[in-house]
Amino acid sequence: MLPGAQESRLGVGVIGAGRVGPVLARALAGAGHAITGISAVSEESRERAEAMLPGVPILEVPEVVRRSELVLLAVPGDELPGLVAGLAATGAWQPGQLAIHTAPEHGTGVLGPALAAGVIPIALHPAIVFTGTSLDLGRLSGATVAVTAPAPVLPIGQALAVEMGAEPVIVREQDRAAYADAITAAAELSRAVVRQTTDALRALGLERPDRLAGGVLRAAVEEELLAAAGRDDAAGPGPHDDES
Repeated sequence: MLPGAQESRLGVGVIGAGRVGPVLARALAGAGHAITGISAVSEESRERAEAMLPGVPILEVPEVVRRSELVLLAVPGDELPGLVAGLAATGAWQPGQLAIHTAPEHGTGVLGPALAAGVIPIALHPAIVFTGTSLDLGRLSGATVAVTAPAPVLPIGQALAVEMGAEPVIVREQDRAAYADAITAAAELSRAVVRQTTDALRALGLERPDRLAGGVLRAAVEEELLAAAGRDDAAGPGPHDDES
């Protein structure tokens, strides 16, 4: 359980039923927290919410906030500032609530209007590609979660990452944009390499180009990641590894 939770469950409300929110809610439910509700707009998002979180009520956004001790804002980064400010303008935020968002490009500054209302701000970004299905729970295991929060709150963010099955990594507020750029580039370049390779193999008339490419690409990526880990070990602790 989280520091100071006194072994009690937190009521977790989720705003956004895209590929991220229901998965993280399912992971937190598996750690013993109670999911109080989730907002969902489209039919696809409602179906995803019902599949991943059976029995959890689908509610309007203000009602999700009202019911919850921890509010998980799983919406695109460009929608986040307006959502946070809008909830502040209507007086929805409650002092002492945890407000956590999952947008990679934002730190806690975007939660400023909620902070002014007495909310505890945390930014968490799991560094995986989400499918919005239970497959992502396995991907979370061994993955990293970028944690950004004021120093007194960092242990809560780190504990949440661990409860999701992942490893927390501290990313400073001023580094979030560069972090997001690096993560986005990795995903886009990986997709481009796969498409280029499989298209070339398919043009040769070879069957199952995905299998042919997969073995080579996975081995190459794993080898380079091992090499990168070796370079990091040789270099010693990074400049932010001792932050707390």
